Amino acid sequence: MTTRILVVEDEDRILQFLQRGLTYEGYRVDVAADGPTGLGLARENPPDVVILDWMLPGMDGLEVCRRLRAGGAVPILMLTAKDSVGDRVQGLDAGADDYLVKPFAFDELLARVRALLRRAAPSQPEILRFADLSLDTGTRRAFRGERAIDLTAKEYELLELFLRHPRQVLTREVIFDRVWGYDFGGESNIIEVYVRYLRQKTELGSESRLLHTVRGVGYVLREE
Repeated sequence: MTTRILVVEDEDRILQFLQRGLTYEGYRVDVAADGPTGLGLARENPPDVVILDWMLPGMDGLEVCRRLRAGGAVPILMLTAKDSVGDRVQGLDAGADDYLVKPFAFDELLARVRALLRRAAPSQPEILRFADLSLDTGTRRAFRGERAIDLTAKEYELLELFLRHPRQVLTREVIFDRVWGYDFGGESNIIEVYVRYLRQKTELGSESRLLHTVRGVGYVLREE
Protein backbone atom coordinates (compact mmCIF):
# COMPACT_ATOMS: atom_id res chain seq x y z
CA MET A 1 0.00 0.00 0.00
CA THR A 2 1.40 3.42 -0.98
CA THR A 3 2.50 5.63 1.90
CA ARG A 4 0.48 8.86 2.07
CA ILE A 5 2.08 12.14 3.06
CA LEU A 6 0.18 15.34 3.81
CA VAL A 7 2.16 18.55 3.18
CA VAL A 8 0.76 21.71 4.80
CA GLU A 9 2.78 24.69 3.52
CA ASP A 10 1.64 28.17 2.41
CA GLU A 11 4.74 29.02 0.34
CA ASP A 12 3.74 27.82 -3.13
CA ARG A 13 7.32 27.30 -4.36
CA ILE A 14 8.17 24.99 -1.44
CA LEU A 15 4.79 23.23 -1.65
CA GLN A 16 5.29 22.37 -5.34
CA PHE A 17 8.93 21.37 -4.75
CA LEU A 18 7.88 18.93 -1.98
CA GLN A 19 4.91 17.60 -3.92
CA ARG A 20 7.06 16.86 -7.01
CA GLY A 21 9.96 15.39 -5.05
CA LEU A 22 7.88 13.17 -2.77
CA THR A 23 5.70 11.95 -5.66
CA TYR A 24 8.86 11.07 -7.60
CA GLU A 25 10.02 9.03 -4.58
CA GLY A 26 6.83 6.97 -4.80
CA TYR A 27 4.71 8.59 -2.07
CA ARG A 28 1.10 9.69 -2.49
CA VAL A 29 1.01 13.37 -1.63
CA ASP A 30 -1.91 15.53 -0.45
CA VAL A 31 -1.34 19.27 -0.08
CA ALA A 32 -2.89 22.17 1.79
CA ALA A 33 -1.89 25.84 1.86
CA ASP A 34 -3.42 26.80 5.22
CA GLY A 35 -3.95 25.34 8.68
CA PRO A 36 -7.71 24.65 8.69
CA THR A 37 -7.58 22.92 5.25
CA GLY A 38 -4.64 20.78 6.35
CA LEU A 39 -6.41 19.77 9.56
CA GLY A 40 -9.56 18.91 7.62
CA LEU A 41 -7.65 16.74 5.12
CA ALA A 42 -5.84 14.92 7.93
CA ARG A 43 -9.12 14.16 9.68
CA GLU A 44 -10.98 13.05 6.53
CA ASN A 45 -8.22 10.76 5.26
CA PRO A 46 -5.50 10.20 7.91
CA PRO A 47 -2.01 10.29 6.31
CA ASP A 48 1.02 8.21 7.32
CA VAL A 49 3.15 11.33 7.88
CA VAL A 50 2.39 15.07 8.06
CA ILE A 51 4.95 17.65 6.92
CA LEU A 52 3.78 20.85 8.57
CA ASP A 53 4.98 24.43 8.20
CA TRP A 54 5.05 26.52 11.39
CA MET A 55 3.87 29.84 9.90
CA LEU A 56 0.49 29.24 8.26
CA PRO A 57 -2.54 31.41 7.51
CA GLY A 58 -5.83 30.63 9.25
CA MET A 59 -4.25 28.59 12.06
CA ASP A 60 -0.53 28.35 12.79
CA GLY A 61 1.40 25.09 12.58
CA LEU A 62 1.71 24.78 16.37
CA GLU A 63 -2.07 24.78 16.80
CA VAL A 64 -2.55 22.35 13.87
CA CYS A 65 0.09 20.13 15.48
CA ARG A 66 -1.65 20.19 18.90
CA ARG A 67 -5.00 19.28 17.33
CA LEU A 68 -3.52 16.49 15.21
CA ARG A 69 -1.72 15.10 18.26
CA ALA A 70 -4.91 15.22 20.35
CA GLY A 71 -6.64 13.14 17.68
CA GLY A 72 -4.00 10.43 17.22
CA ALA A 73 -0.38 9.43 16.82
CA VAL A 74 0.36 10.44 13.20
CA PRO A 75 4.10 11.29 12.83
CA ILE A 76 4.59 15.05 12.35
CA LEU A 77 7.67 16.71 10.82
CA MET A 78 7.62 20.47 11.41
CA LEU A 79 9.25 22.88 8.93
CA THR A 80 10.23 26.31 10.14
CA ALA A 81 12.59 29.24 9.70
CA LYS A 82 12.80 29.48 13.52
CA ASP A 83 15.95 27.77 14.73
CA SER A 84 16.47 28.74 18.36
CA VAL A 85 16.43 25.98 20.98
CA GLY A 86 13.36 27.60 22.60
CA ASP A 87 11.48 27.42 19.30
CA ARG A 88 12.43 23.77 18.83
CA VAL A 89 11.28 22.90 22.34
CA GLN A 90 7.99 24.70 21.68
CA GLY A 91 7.44 22.75 18.47
CA LEU A 92 8.29 19.40 20.06
CA ASP A 93 6.10 20.19 23.08
CA ALA A 94 3.18 20.85 20.74
CA GLY A 95 3.54 17.24 19.62
CA ALA A 96 5.90 17.39 16.64
CA ASP A 97 8.09 14.29 16.30
CA ASP A 98 10.87 15.98 14.36
CA TYR A 99 11.94 19.44 13.29
CA LEU A 100 13.65 20.73 10.14
CA VAL A 101 14.90 24.30 9.72
CA LYS A 102 14.52 26.10 6.38
CA PRO A 103 16.32 26.15 4.05
CA PHE A 104 16.78 22.37 4.04
CA ALA A 105 18.20 19.72 1.73
CA PHE A 106 15.54 17.47 0.18
CA ASP A 107 17.66 14.37 0.91
CA GLU A 108 17.64 15.26 4.61
CA LEU A 109 13.86 15.70 4.57
CA LEU A 110 13.51 12.28 2.92
CA ALA A 111 15.75 10.70 5.57
CA ARG A 112 13.64 12.29 8.34
CA VAL A 113 10.42 11.01 6.72
CA ARG A 114 11.83 7.48 6.44
CA ALA A 115 12.93 7.60 10.09
CA LEU A 116 9.44 8.71 11.19
CA LEU A 117 7.83 5.91 9.19
CA ARG A 118 10.19 3.34 10.75
CA ARG A 119 9.42 4.59 14.25
CA ALA A 120 5.68 4.53 13.55
CA ALA A 121 5.76 0.94 12.26
CA PRO A 122 3.61 -1.17 14.59
CA SER A 123 5.51 -3.28 17.08
CA GLN A 124 4.22 -5.63 19.76
CA PRO A 125 3.13 -3.54 22.77
CA GLU A 126 5.01 -4.30 25.96
CA ILE A 127 5.18 -3.04 29.55
CA LEU A 128 8.61 -1.69 30.53
CA ARG A 129 9.23 -1.61 34.29
CA PHE A 130 11.80 -0.27 36.71
CA ALA A 131 11.13 -0.04 40.48
CA ASP A 132 7.51 1.21 40.70
CA LEU A 133 7.73 3.04 37.34
CA SER A 134 6.09 1.39 34.32
CA LEU A 135 5.50 2.37 30.69
CA ASP A 136 2.95 0.80 28.36
CA THR A 137 4.34 1.04 24.80
CA GLY A 138 0.89 0.27 23.37
CA THR A 139 -1.01 3.14 25.02
CA ARG A 140 2.17 5.26 25.52
CA ARG A 141 1.12 5.91 29.13
CA ALA A 142 3.36 5.80 32.18
CA PHE A 143 2.55 4.92 35.79
CA ARG A 144 4.31 5.48 39.09
CA GLY A 145 2.69 2.79 41.17
CA GLU A 146 -1.04 3.29 40.49
CA ARG A 147 -0.64 6.96 39.51
CA ALA A 148 -1.02 7.63 35.76
CA ILE A 149 1.45 10.04 34.12
CA ASP A 150 0.59 11.85 30.87
CA LEU A 151 3.57 12.32 28.56
CA THR A 152 4.28 14.43 25.47
CA ALA A 153 5.74 12.61 22.43
CA LYS A 154 9.35 13.51 23.30
CA GLU A 155 8.93 12.79 27.03
CA TYR A 156 7.64 9.34 26.09
CA GLU A 157 10.62 8.61 23.82
CA LEU A 158 13.11 9.79 26.45
CA LEU A 159 11.50 7.74 29.22
CA GLU A 160 11.32 4.67 26.96
CA LEU A 161 15.06 5.02 26.24
CA PHE A 162 15.89 5.09 29.96
CA LEU A 163 13.57 2.16 30.72
CA ARG A 164 15.21 0.06 27.98
CA HIS A 165 18.64 0.78 29.54
CA PRO A 166 18.13 0.77 33.33
CA ARG A 167 21.19 1.41 35.54
CA GLN A 168 23.19 2.25 32.41
CA VAL A 169 24.70 5.75 32.16
CA LEU A 170 23.49 7.30 28.89
CA THR A 171 25.70 10.06 27.50
CA ARG A 172 24.25 13.26 26.10
CA GLU A 173 25.42 12.17 22.63
CA VAL A 174 23.54 8.87 22.83
CA ILE A 175 20.37 10.60 24.07
CA PHE A 176 20.55 13.22 21.28
CA ASP A 177 21.01 10.49 18.69
CA ARG A 178 18.29 8.13 19.93
CA VAL A 179 15.58 10.64 20.89
CA TRP A 180 16.10 13.62 18.60
CA GLY A 181 17.87 11.84 15.76
CA TYR A 182 20.01 14.86 14.93
CA ASP A 183 22.35 17.25 16.66
CA PHE A 184 20.94 20.27 18.46
CA GLY A 185 24.47 21.52 18.99
CA GLY A 186 26.81 20.96 21.91
CA GLU A 187 25.62 24.02 23.81
CA SER A 188 21.93 23.05 23.74
CA ASN A 189 20.24 22.40 27.07
CA ILE A 190 17.27 20.55 25.58
CA ILE A 191 18.14 17.26 27.33
CA GLU A 192 18.28 19.03 30.70
CA VAL A 193 14.91 20.63 29.96
CA TYR A 194 13.26 17.28 29.17
CA VAL A 195 14.87 15.45 32.10
CA ARG A 196 13.46 18.21 34.32
CA TYR A 197 9.99 17.68 32.80
CA LEU A 198 10.21 13.93 33.46
CA ARG A 199 11.40 14.47 37.03
CA GLN A 200 8.49 16.83 37.70
CA LYS A 201 6.06 14.21 36.42
CA THR A 202 7.64 11.17 38.09
CA GLU A 203 8.47 12.68 41.51
CA LEU A 204 5.24 13.84 43.13
CA GLY A 205 5.01 14.11 46.91
CA SER A 206 7.34 11.67 48.64
CA GLU A 207 8.18 9.66 45.49
CA SER A 208 11.90 8.95 45.23
CA ARG A 209 14.11 10.20 42.41
CA LEU A 210 14.80 7.63 39.66
CA LEU A 211 16.45 9.83 36.99
CA HIS A 212 19.91 10.86 38.18
CA THR A 213 22.51 13.22 36.70
CA VAL A 214 26.04 11.87 36.20
CA ARG A 215 28.02 15.11 36.11
CA GLY A 216 29.94 15.73 32.91
CA VAL A 217 28.66 12.49 31.33
CA GLY A 218 24.87 12.18 31.10
CA TYR A 219 21.99 10.54 32.98
CA VAL A 220 21.07 7.19 34.49
CA LEU A 221 17.84 5.52 35.59
CA ARG A 222 18.54 3.93 38.98
CA GLU A 223 17.19 3.80 42.50
CA GLU A 224 18.60 6.07 45.21
